[in-house]
Amino acid sequence: MTTDPVLRCAGLRCRYGDYEAVRGVDLTVGRGELFALLGTNGAGKTTILDTLQGHLRPSAGEVRVLGLDVHRERHRVAARTGAVMQESGFAPGLTVTETLTMWQRLYGSSTAPATLLDEVDLTHRSRVRVGALSGGEKRRLDLAAALVGDPELLFLDEPTTGLDPQSRERAWEVIRRRVRAGVTVVLTTHYLEEAEELADRLAILHAGRIVTTGTLDEVAAGQPARIRCSLPARLHGAMVPGLVGEQVWTGVGDLEIRTGDLVGDMQRLSTWAERLDARPERLRAAPPSLAEVFKEYSR
Repeated sequence: MTTDPVLRCAGLRCRYGDYEAVRGVDLTVGRGELFALLGTNGAGKTTILDTLQGHLRPSAGEVRVLGLDVHRERHRVAARTGAVMQESGFAPGLTVTETLTMWQRLYGSSTAPATLLDEVDLTHRSRVRVGALSGGEKRRLDLAAALVGDPELLFLDEPTTGLDPQSRERAWEVIRRRVRAGVTVVLTTHYLEEAEELADRLAILHAGRIVTTGTLDEVAAGQPARIRCSLPARLHGAMVPGLVGEQVWTGVGDLEIRTGDLVGDMQRLSTWAERLDARPERLRAAPPSLAEVFKEYSR
């Protein structure tokens, strides 16, 4: 990944009538980076993607994609990008191969449909009409179509919705290969583990604004780690001395410690329990997860 900005928006605002869906968003995404936009339904993710592709004109702010004004030079931008959006627009009467062949001609691409179908594991459905595909198969066809023009930049709006776990893993590997080849990806997803697996950086949107952005470690900084264990019932309600974090008894003998000093509080817990001839059972310790960070920022 380099630091070359592939897309940049500054002070982006988008309004639908009296409703402002995006309220002053600043974003910069570097070449070869996979950037994830996260947020609850209605946070503004799809509106931002539509704006970055030139489908929607912002009410305020500046948008540059691949160094171009995305609205004045939309066709030049479209020729260098690919997209998987939430709704497919394929003709149900065409076969899978016919659909990709049509997209290949539109982009003037030399990539054979068979190559893309193999990449997304749809070769066995090549002669099936699109209308007969399952929802997950249509999603994989969406991804294949997005790759037809060998794009420099991919917009992926919830690309693995409806896929089974095995197909999702296959899609992740397709995306990873493109990123390793230098393709830039902007991803939205409701699967937080997908962002954890794929994203170099991410932003969490809430009510049209970015509330935090950075690497996973950066956005998790300041959020507490958690220590959980079970102790003998006789210790229920007792206070572990010297903890940096906050302890909570969640059930009889079940202790949770939320802390900014994971290693230190683990040692304090162990020393205290040993002194009282008690052994913590089902001991689990983990740094803050993306799910916990997301929940905190999406309140």
